[in-house]
Amino acid sequence: MFDSEFMKKLEYLSLVSRRLFRGQLLAQKRTRQLGGGVEFADHQNYVPGDDLRYLDWNVYARLGNELIKRFEEEEDLHVYFFLDCSKSMSVGNPSKFDYARQLTAALAYIALADLDRISVVAFTNQIHNSFPLIRGKQHVLSLLRFLESLQTISKSTNISASINEFFHRKQRTGLAVILSDLFDPSGFQKAVDTLRYRHFEPNIIQIHDPTEASPTLLGDLQLRDLETNSLHNVTISENILKRYQQKFTDFLDSIKKYCVRNGCNYTISTTSIPFDEMILQMMRETGNIR
Repeated sequence: MFDSEFMKKLEYLSLVSRRLFRGQLLAQKRTRQLGGGVEFADHQNYVPGDDLRYLDWNVYARLGNELIKRFEEEEDLHVYFFLDCSKSMSVGNPSKFDYARQLTAALAYIALADLDRISVVAFTNQIHNSFPLIRGKQHVLSLLRFLESLQTISKSTNISASINEFFHRKQRTGLAVILSDLFDPSGFQKAVDTLRYRHFEPNIIQIHDPTEASPTLLGDLQLRDLETNSLHNVTISENILKRYQQKFTDFLDSIKKYCVRNGCNYTISTTSIPFDEMILQMMRETGNIR
């Protein structure tokens, strides 16, 4: 799945990201805290015991005020990838699952190239596997081996339950990238609301197969739900097909509206778009290409 040609594309994407998109896409961000950095933040009143090296002597000379300089320091960013492994992700050629794994690998590589920390959480209605936090490109092969070892599981999707399980572990805040078709009977919104409440920055990547948006099925059919294995006898007419297509369009629109309303980054993609083109499209949507 991850051959030498794939690795070349990863390196190319990393170089493009570092050259053109600093400060915009995932790994090019930084979290900041007050500390001993070099970028001035603000002043605080001097109290006995403060380090006199940080006393603002210019202010003291002009105004007689004893103020201590405070500085910002940068921290490496933590990026958590939540990868949907439910059986509905197996649809398509390439499958949505393979496409999501490639996107995960590409975005994680960009983060690792910028010395940020990444982790991958494989979920359905619970967490099934996880890849621990790593830093540095030297770990990319172990990450790719982990992604290749994952398989889709015949479980229904429950993003909220998986996110809640994630928070049972002590985690530092950062970016949370959800890669899923979002076919969650309970909805994805509660999970993203939880991430926002916990001060994570959610990024939604919704992936679907073109046939899911515009199916060509007609007549009397028996359909099987991939995640529950339940069977449904249906009769599909042209009219029902149009109603389905409208509902699917409304579903995608609801994702956009929620993300825009709550200030979340989002990308909606079909598997027909090559993964590297999708990464570049995500970069363009930051508004950083002139």
